[in-house]
Amino acid sequence: MAYNPMTHRALTYYDAVPSFLSGKDTPRAYLERCLATIEMREPEVQAWMALNLDGARRAADESTARYRDARPLGPVDGMPIGVKDILQTHDMPTSLGIAGNENANTRQDSASVWALRQAGAVILGKTVTTELGGAHPSKSRNPFDMRRTAGGSSSGSGAAVGAGMVPAALGTQVVGSIIRPAAFSANVAIKPSFGALNRGERQGLSQSCLGVHAGAIEDMWHVAAEIAARAGGDPGYPGLGGTLMPPAPRRPNRLIVLESEGWAATEKPTQEAFAALLEQLTDEGVLLLRRDDNPLIEVFERSIADAVSISSELVAFENRWGHANLLRLFSGSLSDTTMAQIEQAAAMTVAGYRDLLARRAEARLRQVTIAPLADGIITLSCTGPAPLLETIVNRPTGRTGNTAFNAWTSLLGCPALTLPLLGVEGMPVGVQLVGQPNEDEAITAMGRWLAATAKPVIR
Repeated sequence: MAYNPMTHRALTYYDAVPSFLSGKDTPRAYLERCLATIEMREPEVQAWMALNLDGARRAADESTARYRDARPLGPVDGMPIGVKDILQTHDMPTSLGIAGNENANTRQDSASVWALRQAGAVILGKTVTTELGGAHPSKSRNPFDMRRTAGGSSSGSGAAVGAGMVPAALGTQVVGSIIRPAAFSANVAIKPSFGALNRGERQGLSQSCLGVHAGAIEDMWHVAAEIAARAGGDPGYPGLGGTLMPPAPRRPNRLIVLESEGWAATEKPTQEAFAALLEQLTDEGVLLLRRDDNPLIEVFERSIADAVSISSELVAFENRWGHANLLRLFSGSLSDTTMAQIEQAAAMTVAGYRDLLARRAEARLRQVTIAPLADGIITLSCTGPAPLLETIVNRPTGRTGNTAFNAWTSLLGCPALTLPLLGVEGMPVGVQLVGQPNEDEAITAMGRWLAATAKPVIR
């Protein structure tokens, strides 16, 4: 199924709500349409680890009754949502992507899942993740080409939304696990500011955050805002700012075009498509700044030039005690990818970890220095279309795709929004808007303007 950004129509929910209120449609009927798509496409896409059909239908019927009585709980009432299988759900297993752990059930809801249930959302199922949310590939396939990866580690969430199975799904990111799979599968997605959405039980990694995949910016924001309104942010953080409704579109006056370490790895057709999109922005009166235009931008570029390795080492060290427990529980069944990370961490020292933290702190200070220069940053979300599985399956690293355009936003803890604005060789490629920490609402407003204004580019 070749991707054409001019004709592709993602599954959305916000625009179905008026029909629920008028009685022309119902959340139960909407859910059944989603289930029909899942039945048709799941055998090849393999986006789901578990589905709770009975529970979803009950929740959809309850939502239908609320709409019939003109008392919906809010904009996600009745919305079918997938939950990455690294987040707890009391009524479904949480396997963490570990082979042999498919029936593990904590009988608890993560903070985000609890909040969405309170908001009336239909928690449909658990989406496939990579082992422990790491770099070892999952079984999910790209919904536009079964020969290609769906990315990682939110592979199932990205694929489920891209295949039109659900209008939204939850993902998590420590290095590139929301934005990259979203870009590969033509999702809109947000990796919010660090701490903006309550991670629930996942508090052990200093770059981990919860985010949202969706078919539309409006649905993405509604899901994020409803989580923030009920569960808040991580402990000690104020949580996602802004209103419950999506911010109005806003044209940026100036944007920094950032290369990062991803540009050198970016394929030529993708570079050309991105350049064509930037020309449109210039025609709309947006001033674009690059590293040669201001020394502060150049210094910032240098400060994030090793973001992939810094992030990978931070994650490895912070996972040491958790992996020790997993080795005890699942000895002999963990992948070679995870075992390599365990070995990497064993060779690290506390002094080395402190140096990594210092390098991250410097990069964050450098980001502050460019804040007065522009309204935000624009860059690619990935180095090109999702790689063919046969080209990456035997790589020791990068087995779910290159994270070079994603690691630095995780390192900085700043918000990143991806939009499916490019079609390259019949596959989706995302474009990323990035803001200063806690500017989630601002980049969402700019994203709405960009999505409405820019003509998608095909190469």
